[in-house]
Amino acid sequence: MLMEIKKELKFMLLNVKYNLAREMTNKITFLTNIIFMILNNASFIVEWIIFYSLKNNIGGYNFKDIILLWAIASGTYAICYIFFGAIQDLPKLIMDGKIDSFLVQPKNVLISILSSKTKVSALGDLIYGYVLIFIYGINIKNIILFTLFIITGGIVIASIAVIFSSLAFYITKADTITSSITSTMLNFDTYPDGIFKGIIKILFYTILPIGFSSYIPLHIIKSFNIVNFLIVIGYTILVVLIAFYIFYRGLKRYSSGNLMSARI
Repeated sequence: MLMEIKKELKFMLLNVKYNLAREMTNKITFLTNIIFMILNNASFIVEWIIFYSLKNNIGGYNFKDIILLWAIASGTYAICYIFFGAIQDLPKLIMDGKIDSFLVQPKNVLISILSSKTKVSALGDLIYGYVLIFIYGINIKNIILFTLFIITGGIVIASIAVIFSSLAFYITKADTITSSITSTMLNFDTYPDGIFKGIIKILFYTILPIGFSSYIPLHIIKSFNIVNFLIVIGYTILVVLIAFYIFYRGLKRYSSGNLMSARI
């Protein structure tokens, strides 16, 4: 079991390596995508600087907490789209019957699909996330926890996207649902959880698990709690297992589009 997981991880990393090598053939475009993503993220921090010049506390967060929240959100997005960049294409591939070439490979179908593309701009998010964590407070504990949580966060986002993408095996326009869900998660995880109440907060710990990808990790980095740490790890494992189960259950209903093409 462990050997199989190790092989799949090695295969995924190799895919990412080739994806990046392919993108780097045009170095100007490659670097421009990264730089502009960093600048785009930085513009939002400027907005928060303005907000905090007017008020010292927003939703229980001070400005330093916002820095940490943005670091986690950026890093989480980066991990998701660097390693699972094809997640946004999954519903369309299923609906159009275009996953045949992945089915004939001697590798895990889902991992092969998700890692077949890397979003270059996500490298800018990753760099930006580490810059912010250094600004927040550089020490070994923060760096280790931050790195661990952006990995678990990225996996959670990708897993939730897989779950909703798998609706494409049963209904049309599942791509719209998946896009809405992931966009909502990525938009709201940069706001203090203290400003959300009632049903919205419940959604953030169920259908839109921002709580497990951003909010709980933030509080753990601020003040380590072993129970919350284990909850995040446990939830990540659980949502991955659910994603694989739902995808492969839906795969039994898959209808080929007879569009076999080699992947190079």
